[in-house]
Amino acid sequence: MSTGPKGRTSVVFQKLTREQLEQATKQQLIELVLVLQDQVEQLLEQNILLEARVAELERRLGMDSSNSSKPPSSDPPASKAKRHRRKKKSKRKRGAQHGHKGSHRELAPPDKVDHLSIIKPCACEKCGGIHLVIDDSEPWRHQIWEIPEIKPIISEWQMVMGICKDCGHSTQAKLPPGVPRGNFGTKTAVVVSLLAGVYHQSKRFIKSLMADVFGIDMSLGAISACEKKVSQAIEEPVAEAHGHAQKCGVMYADETGWRQCNKKAWLWVAVTSAVTVFMVHLSRGRTAARKLLGNFGGILGTDRWSPYRVHDGLRQFCWAHLVRRFRGFSEMKGEAGRIGSRLLDATKLMFQWWHKIRDGTMSRNTFRLRMTKLRIEIGDLLVEGEICRVSPVAGVCKRLLAEEDHLWTFIDHEGIEPTNNNAERAVRQGVLWRKISFGTQSEEGSRFVERIMTVSATCRQQKRSVIEYLNEACLAQLHGHPAPSLLPSTSQTT
Repeated sequence: MSTGPKGRTSVVFQKLTREQLEQATKQQLIELVLVLQDQVEQLLEQNILLEARVAELERRLGMDSSNSSKPPSSDPPASKAKRHRRKKKSKRKRGAQHGHKGSHRELAPPDKVDHLSIIKPCACEKCGGIHLVIDDSEPWRHQIWEIPEIKPIISEWQMVMGICKDCGHSTQAKLPPGVPRGNFGTKTAVVVSLLAGVYHQSKRFIKSLMADVFGIDMSLGAISACEKKVSQAIEEPVAEAHGHAQKCGVMYADETGWRQCNKKAWLWVAVTSAVTVFMVHLSRGRTAARKLLGNFGGILGTDRWSPYRVHDGLRQFCWAHLVRRFRGFSEMKGEAGRIGSRLLDATKLMFQWWHKIRDGTMSRNTFRLRMTKLRIEIGDLLVEGEICRVSPVAGVCKRLLAEEDHLWTFIDHEGIEPTNNNAERAVRQGVLWRKISFGTQSEEGSRFVERIMTVSATCRQQKRSVIEYLNEACLAQLHGHPAPSLLPSTSQTT
């Protein structure tokens, strides 16, 4: 310590302390600034992530069947109202428009008329004279169609007992072949199955309708028994139709949710030019896809659901699904929205040309030439989408580029559509049934669903009467004969 004047040591100490404090303060400020910079960078990163998250949530909130792969049945009421608002209000009045030809019922031929009344005039409407020369060569015909009185036809068989005089044994007569063992005939079973499987009515409603309209009282168990009888009668024809579908040249496939025994299941459909086959399965994976497709070796039209990859042949992705995807991209902001808009425009142009192909106003060669340039343009846009770093756009574009060949099968091969609308229209009946019945309560019920829907869709596809076919199948089973085939007389495997 210095021996100088009093207070000198404290001044030196204070001076050194101030320098140290200043140096320490500068160091702390530098460290504080670095810490703040790190926090600002973290906040900016979090802000970017939150903005992306908000954008993704807004995108999901605005998703419906028009801009995503969601089915129309999942659309909320707000989305349906939004679609209605998009349509321009027509200035035309309701009802038939001026110049409309109208729709008129054709008169039944005379041999189909059950009751005929000929009305002759009694007096002249001008002068009142009663001496008229009747001209009945071209009468004005007026027909009324009426439902006949409906009441059940009740048939009874009485099996009497015979006692043998030799041994005293009692023998009771048995029902002859071709007589149903239950209380209801084949037509009753067919009508019940139609109401359930084609018109999607509940068993309680069927019970009421059979009593009110046909005068037949049935229990809920009897309705199930009728369904079982019809299901067994059409088992073999449906299996034959399924095998035929797997040998066709073109097939469209789709699936939708179902319920079996309160468990999740799926309703699958395969549509060909001649038959439409349904299948209820507990899986939505490759196992179910293999069972539906079998050894199918033709062109398969589907959406991009991965289990369909079990088919290693030619495939065609549904462009209607892609249009909805591209529309969703176009509603996004920035680069993703621009890419989505351009993809949507290119796809709309492609469909315009394709519709001309279907109408016969453009040749396939012309279509192929035009699609050469458009195909390259769509491929370039998919590459841009893959590198745009917007997660939903980049992911979809990457997957499409990986399976790009499945986008263009319809260009080089005739007989295949660029959409999967055939299968989607077919499976929609299953969606309606599921919403009403909530699925089936047993595996046996699922077999009835897939068989009756196969028969209904195939008969309508071939312009055959569903009720006549079912009645013939049930009568064949009753007499031990093979059921009529669901295949057309001249099978076309396109």
